[in-house]
Amino acid sequence: MPDRTPFALPGSGRVAEIAPDPLVPGAWVLSIEGAEQSHVDLGDPADLFYDYVRRIGAAIDHLATPGRPLRTVHLGAGALTLARYLQATRPGSEQLAVEDERGLLEAVTSRLPLPAGTRLTVHEGDAADVVTALLSGGGEWVGSADLVIDDLYRGITTPPHLTTAEWYADAARLLAPGGVLVVNIADDDGLPGLRSRLAALAPSLPHRLVLGPTSVLTDARAGNAVVLASRDPAVLALADDLRRAGPHPSAARDARHVDSPTPADGIPTPKGR
Repeated sequence: MPDRTPFALPGSGRVAEIAPDPLVPGAWVLSIEGAEQSHVDLGDPADLFYDYVRRIGAAIDHLATPGRPLRTVHLGAGALTLARYLQATRPGSEQLAVEDERGLLEAVTSRLPLPAGTRLTVHEGDAADVVTALLSGGGEWVGSADLVIDDLYRGITTPPHLTTAEWYADAARLLAPGGVLVVNIADDDGLPGLRSRLAALAPSLPHRLVLGPTSVLTDARAGNAVVLASRDPAVLALADDLRRAGPHPSAARDARHVDSPTPADGIPTPKGR
């Protein structure tokens, strides 16, 4: 049984807690300062809970031959939900996790052990600093990742320096030819964040597929969208499969065709993950 005692994170002093999910037996929820960050099912790591995480899981399923290991970088790791998913569905995947909240991953893995055989390297620190160091060092991750997952939040917002064209250009340098950068974007009514991020991604990764609930992509209501961005136009061919994969109601669109109406009342709603 994982330790449920709240714990202070040594880097920030913020309080985190890993508590059982009352809705899913055997599952656990990581919260920091009361804000839910991650959901982990120890008995079935392939069982994903949050809508946007399930969409990322579907993308992982369709990016290559089922079961083939993927070299993956997690920018923002939380409770390592997607690292666990990769090991469950693509065993032997080589993975690198970057987490700004110092001490978090050590606390998480001591309470919620990773699946046997997980090959994971951890770097602590601001994602921009870690990626800069990886690029300047010319190490094994430069130009070799099949998948980079960008889920970078401080609480419920993304630090501005991790939303720029310069940031995405650096993150893109980790990708192998044909590799895909996946970005989770929690947005307000009218989708100002999504439109801004799509523009920032375009110079480095011009082919961008947007996934999300129809309420987000059709009605421009607040919620999470997931962007798959690549130098390779083949990513766009995944649209129909990923729309069918859900969760439903589901939409998948080429970024060039994402509607961006302004809500009639003009009042933004809070971001949420």
